[in-house]
Amino acid sequence: MAVAIVQGASRGLGLQFCKVLASRADVAKVIATSRSAENEAALHRMQSQFPNKIVLINVDVTKENNIKQVVPKITEESTGKIDLLLNCSAILHPSGKGETSLRDVSLEGLRTTFETNTIGPLLIAKYFSPLLLKSSGLLGKQAGKKHSGILVNLTAKVSSISDNHVGGWYSYRLSKSALNMATKNLSIELGRGKSKVICVALHPGTVDTDLSRPYHKDKLSVEDTGKCLAWDGNAIPF
Repeated sequence: MAVAIVQGASRGLGLQFCKVLASRADVAKVIATSRSAENEAALHRMQSQFPNKIVLINVDVTKENNIKQVVPKITEESTGKIDLLLNCSAILHPSGKGETSLRDVSLEGLRTTFETNTIGPLLIAKYFSPLLLKSSGLLGKQAGKKHSGILVNLTAKVSSISDNHVGGWYSYRLSKSALNMATKNLSIELGRGKSKVICVALHPGTVDTDLSRPYHKDKLSVEDTGKCLAWDGNAIPF
C-alpha cells in the first residue's frame, strides 16, 4: 500500500490529485499539505469522504525552517517512506496576471514567483527525498529496472524555451524553466545507486479540475526520469 504526499493540495490540481489518489485501492494514505491545509474546508470534506486516508499538514514552501520542522511529523505519518511526492503549488504572479512586457517586470514579482514555483519544490525535494529513497517502488511501471519513489514537479508548456513564440509572462516562464532544470538535476542525483527515484516535470495540459493523467495509469518508468512530460505522456522539449 502506497503513501503519497501532495504539496499544494488546497485547490485546483492539487485538490483533485488528492481525491484521485485517495480513491485508489493501492494507496493507503495521502498526506495533503499547503500553507493552510489544516483549515481548508474542501480538504476536510475530502477527509470525511475518505476516512483514515487523508492527513492534513500545514507546510509553507516559502519558509525553509517550516519545511524542515514538519519532516518528523511527515515521517511518522508516512511510517518512514513515501512512494509519491507531487509538487503542485504555483502562482502565475503576485498580481494575479503575468507580465505582458518588460516594463511590467519587478524584483518583487520575480522573487515571489520563484519562491513558490521553483525554490519551494526544490526545498521540499531536499527534505523529503530521503523518504522517497526508502520506497519499494509501489507506484509506476516496472520495466526491468528497480526504482524507489516517484517525484513529480508540475510544470507548464510555457516553460519550454524552444516552444516560446509569443514572449511575456516573464516570472512564470522563468520560474517553471528553472523548475525543469531542478527536476533534471534531481533525476541525476537521485538516480544514482541501487535506489533510484523517478523525477519528472509534468505539464497537465489546459485542465478543468477533472484530470487527464498518464500518471495515475502507472506508466512512469526509470526511462522517463529527467524528462518533461505532457499529460498524454509525450515529451516536451526544454
